[in-house]
Amino acid sequence: MRLVKKLAAVVNSLAGLAFTANGYKPLSKRGYPSLYAFAFGVFASELPLQILAGHFAVLAALTRRLSPRARRFSWLVSALSWLGLLGLNRVGRAANVPLTAALDAGLGTARRTESGDLWKRPDGAGTAKTPGVIRMMRIYGDYAHDTDIPYGDHGSRNHLDIWRRPDLDPGARAPVLLQVPGGAWMVGSKRQQAYPLMSHLAELGWVCVAINYRLSPRSTWPDQIVDVKQALVWTKEHIADYGGDPDWIAITGGSAGGHLSALAALTANDPQFQPGFEGADTSVRATVPFYGVYDFTRNDAIHPLMVPTLAKYVFKLRRAETAEGFRSASPVAHVSADAPPFFVLHGRNDSLIPVEQARAFTARLREVSRQPVAYAELPFAQHAFDIFGSARATHAALAVEQFLAEIYERTAVTSSQIAR
Repeated sequence: MRLVKKLAAVVNSLAGLAFTANGYKPLSKRGYPSLYAFAFGVFASELPLQILAGHFAVLAALTRRLSPRARRFSWLVSALSWLGLLGLNRVGRAANVPLTAALDAGLGTARRTESGDLWKRPDGAGTAKTPGVIRMMRIYGDYAHDTDIPYGDHGSRNHLDIWRRPDLDPGARAPVLLQVPGGAWMVGSKRQQAYPLMSHLAELGWVCVAINYRLSPRSTWPDQIVDVKQALVWTKEHIADYGGDPDWIAITGGSAGGHLSALAALTANDPQFQPGFEGADTSVRATVPFYGVYDFTRNDAIHPLMVPTLAKYVFKLRRAETAEGFRSASPVAHVSADAPPFFVLHGRNDSLIPVEQARAFTARLREVSRQPVAYAELPFAQHAFDIFGSARATHAALAVEQFLAEIYERTAVTSSQIAR
């Protein structure tokens, strides 16, 4: 039994060190190991103190009856791991630095740094509450008072939830954020994604719309983007009944949702993705994609497992037939001078969607678009870094608020000038 405890303590310490090292630099970005690099890395980078506490408790329980030599080794190795976790915690808490620099570069240093009185806030709404890890566990019930509303004809896959403060004036005409979930176009739901961002904006008086959409392999591309656009149409037609402004809608999403939100924004009113509602307006005021895929055709900037998986289960085409389908589905292929304002966020350590996707996409946007383009590349951040109410997710929510406030003010000024 003593030997078993010794081995367990040593393995626990070495595994903890590897866990922390993976948080700094993913141990793999290729093949199946990259999935584990992501799964462990996102916890190391977003919840380092919680992981440290858990590791400490396990080690303390295992080392009580170890030899002095084994005990010293286990605690020394673990201490190195914990120092690394403290470093990751410090980086996450300082995420406002690269986010601020990104907004300054994309919007100018004279931009708004808070939303202030741009929109009518509910009674008693001042500064939004900090999202927080614990608060995210119960946040759905605080704001999602109108749920499972159908926007299309495909059952629960065409349902949406509306997030808003319960005291929001029904006639407030508050700005609206439409949230598109991720999940590799094959899984995912309107629940449990983007809670830090949606709760932050809802607290300030926004209306947020979280949607489901059809998923593969049951459905085939372009069903996913068709549903996103159908949800936009529904929102424009009905959101005023919930206190929202149908004339001011922004769109966001992470991973597959980042891809879909970017594609929807760049193909406004495009009939190829609007079968049966070709004449409907699907334009948006601003776009905030998180860690999305923007170019399916780049072999040097796409996960090697993604191409065959998409071809087989999402597009359902033979490899030789995917070229045009992949090009048409790539947001970068639809970039034009008329693109809406973009704020692109991506983690530098992303093991699932290479950061080169975001770099090349924003470079192309800046070459062509007449509107502002901001790009935040977050050090040591993994894929899905905004899922938890971590310090980095909190900073990201604040940065998105600042970006949307600046765009909201600019469009309000433009609208008033047109009216005169």
